[in-house]
Amino acid sequence: MNGWDERFAGEEYVYGTDPNRWLVAHADQFRPGGRVLCLGEGEGRNAVWLAKRGFVVEAVDASAVGLAKARQLAARGGVWIDTLVADLGAYEPAEGRYDGVVLIFVHFPPSVRSLVHSRAAAALARDGIIVFEAFTRKQLSNSSGGPKQANMLYDEEMVRCDFAGLEWEVLREEEIDLDEGSLHRGRAAVVRGIARRRS
Repeated sequence: MNGWDERFAGEEYVYGTDPNRWLVAHADQFRPGGRVLCLGEGEGRNAVWLAKRGFVVEAVDASAVGLAKARQLAARGGVWIDTLVADLGAYEPAEGRYDGVVLIFVHFPPSVRSLVHSRAAAALARDGIIVFEAFTRKQLSNSSGGPKQANMLYDEEMVRCDFAGLEWEVLREEEIDLDEGSLHRGRAAVVRGIARRRS
């Protein structure tokens, strides 16, 4: 059992069952009924919400325990999501397949981060979008969640470089209030954006 399996092992949905607010605000930019890939999806809150809105959703995570809870959440909501247990550092999504890719609080060490991000960008179909939100290094002074290793935290310039070739419709660092289950609660420093593949 890996660390994420242990984190997700209880009955509680530790990041809640409601979708991320940044995703909710921008999901209408996905092609209606389109195929959306949720990376690092954990217990499924975003994937299930998207499936309820008619999207074809694939959820990928390293935790079999988390994805089992995601399937349970989907069943309770009367929807279906495809799930795949995979190490995101080794996972290669099909190029040009997805109308949207969701990366919400998915953090990696530098040796993995840029590879995962470049593969996510390549997975987009033309006019597909990435919905992105993650913690910045300023989050180290907050107690609302996220990695405690500075090299696993992001900034605007880093994200822009990782997704070179995409057109950022918005990308900014800001302070927000999180209320996403017991592990994401309180003031938080994030970088968030919407990027589109134009060709």
